[in-house]
Amino acid sequence: MTMKPHKVLGPCDWAGTEIQNDPRWRFSLTADDVAELDRADAALQARGMPWQEMTRDDFPLEGLAKKLAAVQVELEQGSGMARLAELPIEQFSGRLRHIWQGIGLHLGTPVHQDYKGSLMRDIEDKNENTDALFDHELTTRDGKPFKSSKARTLSNGPLRFHTDRCDVVALLCVRPSRAGGVSQLASSARVHNAMLERRPDLAALLYRPYHRSRQGEEFGGEKMTYALPVFGQRNGQFTSHYSRTYVEAAQEIDPTHKLSEAQFEALDMLAALAGEFCMEFTFQAGDMQFLNNHVIYHARTAYEDDADAQRRLLHRLWLSMPNSRALPEDHSVLWRNVEAGAVRGGIGLASATA
Repeated sequence: MTMKPHKVLGPCDWAGTEIQNDPRWRFSLTADDVAELDRADAALQARGMPWQEMTRDDFPLEGLAKKLAAVQVELEQGSGMARLAELPIEQFSGRLRHIWQGIGLHLGTPVHQDYKGSLMRDIEDKNENTDALFDHELTTRDGKPFKSSKARTLSNGPLRFHTDRCDVVALLCVRPSRAGGVSQLASSARVHNAMLERRPDLAALLYRPYHRSRQGEEFGGEKMTYALPVFGQRNGQFTSHYSRTYVEAAQEIDPTHKLSEAQFEALDMLAALAGEFCMEFTFQAGDMQFLNNHVIYHARTAYEDDADAQRRLLHRLWLSMPNSRALPEDHSVLWRNVEAGAVRGGIGLASATA
């Protein structure tokens, strides 16, 4: 039975014009914080520990842990986003993965970002056919190549508003682009509330299942679809999981799940409202951006790199959060465990026999 949609209340409901300069989501490292990171990492380097094997206990933070706890609260109970600025990239050159993984471990549990078990992805223009590299090529029914969400991310082209498959997506800017690459952030709660006010019929459709593809991420995903609503609520808390690319891919894989014109209209309105209410964020080297995927849509403008010296590079973590909200039961098809605080999300690993 489809629930009757109701307005989402709380500080996660915002428009970009209201929050652009609000200090509540802006945090910065102090000299003491940087010194603490340096000490924690120096101990790791002395032990020769790979960043992939780190635990939270291997990277002790006391003073900074309090600031990171405030980031956790802002992500789940506040605006749904946070920026932590002024990590000295040059000082930590060659050690950034240890530093970034250590910060991530103090916020949540890193989860896998592809079926091969990657815990940290480099977001950059690969200038290659990443779909072919990962055996996830899909063609449309008219024989043309279909570019997966993963391939779009690893290019310098624009990205449409979407969410990632984790509680929180975390991005560390190692190098910004020469031009472009502006991060666009929108409150999915504000998008939901505006649609509920202007077109409640379309808002209701987004509480019903939309088929998505696992193409480009799960092993064998080019042949798999699953049904999941775009909007959901449980215990008075909201969640939205949305990526139009996966919906479009599912249409190509299985035409029996073809969406109605009204369902497409609902997706069109969602995208338009995200553009209407979004704010923009331009990465500087050393910026760390954290986004709660349950209440934030993010997008990116196209960007340009210099040939050699200035090539955009972000290190990405996907985090399962200890203070996360409970999700509707029908979201288990993607999240596996929908209970509050559960380790969840990410990409399932390929089987040993695959």
